[in-house]
Amino acid sequence: MPSSDAPTPFVVRSGEVNGYSPANHTGTVNRRLIGPETVGAKQLEVLRGTLAPGNGALPHRHPGIEQVCYILSGTARVEVSDRTEDLGPGDACFFAADVEHVFTVTSNEPAEIIVIYSPPYGEDSEKTIIRSAAAKATNE
Repeated sequence: MPSSDAPTPFVVRSGEVNGYSPANHTGTVNRRLIGPETVGAKQLEVLRGTLAPGNGALPHRHPGIEQVCYILSGTARVEVSDRTEDLGPGDACFFAADVEHVFTVTSNEPAEIIVIYSPPYGEDSEKTIIRSAAAKATNE
């Protein structure tokens, strides 16, 4: 018998979720699948992102929020500190809380990714720190 505590709905269909362009990203459309506002999730958030070739996330970090990106299709380059790695379908990367990172699509076709945040991010601008132009110039 189903529990009365089960969220409604507990199934979310990607095609039924409105897309949005996240701050500090270029050529990106995200669809928030699992989160507080869709299913009542309190500890995590799951998005599906479509990123155009050569686009992605500019340098930034999320205070107190961990992030995972799983590549469904296309390829991407991720940068964390002084490390750069190339990713393809089936690969995943982890960005620890408070660690600056960059994500750029390298394939000629759009990249499709799943993004998981814990705790939920909710596109709250106060939960993202973007590297300043001065810091970029001095490579801090």
